[in-house]
Amino acid sequence: MTLPHGFAVALDRDTRVLDGGRALLGGRPSRLLRLTPRARALLSGRTLTVRDAAGAALAERLLDAAMAHPVLTGPAIPATATGQSCTYVIPVRDRPRQLARLLSCIPADAPVIVVDDASHRPEAVAAVAAHHGARLLSLPENLGPAGARNAGLRQVTTRHVAFVDSDIELPPHTVPTLLAHFADPSVAMAVPRITALGTDDREGWISRYEGTRSSLDLGAHPASVRPGTPVSWVPSACAVARVDVLRTLGGFDDGMRMGEDVDLCWRMTDSGWRVRYDPSVHAAHEHRTGFTDWFRRKAEYGTGAHPLAVRHPTAIAPAVLAPWSAGLLLAVAAQRRWSLPVAAALWGVTAVRVSRTLAGTGQPARQALRLTTAGAVSALAQGGALATRHWWPVTVAGCLVSRRVRRAAAAAAVLDIALEYRPRRTGLDPVRYAAARRLDDLAYGAGVWWSALKGGSPAALLPRVVTKSSSTRRRPPRSRTIS
Repeated sequence: MTLPHGFAVALDRDTRVLDGGRALLGGRPSRLLRLTPRARALLSGRTLTVRDAAGAALAERLLDAAMAHPVLTGPAIPATATGQSCTYVIPVRDRPRQLARLLSCIPADAPVIVVDDASHRPEAVAAVAAHHGARLLSLPENLGPAGARNAGLRQVTTRHVAFVDSDIELPPHTVPTLLAHFADPSVAMAVPRITALGTDDREGWISRYEGTRSSLDLGAHPASVRPGTPVSWVPSACAVARVDVLRTLGGFDDGMRMGEDVDLCWRMTDSGWRVRYDPSVHAAHEHRTGFTDWFRRKAEYGTGAHPLAVRHPTAIAPAVLAPWSAGLLLAVAAQRRWSLPVAAALWGVTAVRVSRTLAGTGQPARQALRLTTAGAVSALAQGGALATRHWWPVTVAGCLVSRRVRRAAAAAAVLDIALEYRPRRTGLDPVRYAAARRLDDLAYGAGVWWSALKGGSPAALLPRVVTKSSSTRRRPPRSRTIS
């Protein structure tokens, strides 16, 4: 599969152009691409438009390395994408009000399949579907989101399918924009940013926290979705996908009531397909705002960890560290007199090694310091997340007997809030934001531990130290010449 002529990509915001355009540094994992004069000529500033086989090869390489993202304009991208190019599949159980709101957002001429997943009041769902001209598929027993989506998928006759949950409000340009990603023949699925839907309960503190730190909101920057990267999965609350790929992979895993979207993403990437996250468009999600429902849902998210660990043992790790950053984290956590010198030595040795890799780029020392510092910060952030989220039961037990554990836990909790809290963005005071953040961690971590205990395996709780070049966390960059 080759990118079509006219397809354009733009360098990621973190990709650095070095040595007068002779080298590119970026991607995940970090790597150095040295460009020949022929390859340099293909770039126009920070953009590359495919005009021949060489341009297609370079664009493919940049996309695979997560050093660039598609530009959704140009002759290779359809000027318009109508609702007829895909079928909307909407799984629902009750929620007639939310279903009516969603169906009113979908173009009238678009094929829509509403899958009633054994509602308690099926007549209400049927009336809403009939009013909006949607096809209704009623299931005799509750199959869960994965099973309901698969049931709808079996009825789809178009090339693409848009899975949209009933509690979504869908802007008119979201699905057409996502469809434009399929000009890249290697893209299997494209997903928008999931934002908070404003409701009458919006002023509640849980609602304001969810509007800022929802588990479904993966941030403002585009990404190629892969395990171990900042955007390692995407939710299926709103997702557009190729029907043939879904059928080849067997669709969603019917046996999973939670984490089925993560599993599908990872099976797609394992099979060599690309999954795109495009935050330039969004879908508004009606988050849970009552405390009990919200807390229960966060715990349910955690229960998907063990099933994912069974299916994807190397992808589910709660922390992914290079050997040097794991050593740095352990040294800092030890809180001994030798801790800071050892951590500094590990950081320094790694910086020197990275600098040697970057030799000849014009500023190897500067870039090496930047990369190594970013790796150290990432290691400390992951360690803090382990202490306050994934391993909090162990942390609590340790706090009862160890002053060092208490200091480490307090530092992790405070630094976490200090790095994340933005008064204007959250609308919450620091105390309530911190309380919501810790409750979020408490619920999710409890779900992870429950699933691990129930499954009889700690796999979902174990961090991973990567030693191979195929790792996807920040590591010293690899060098490659592109012609």
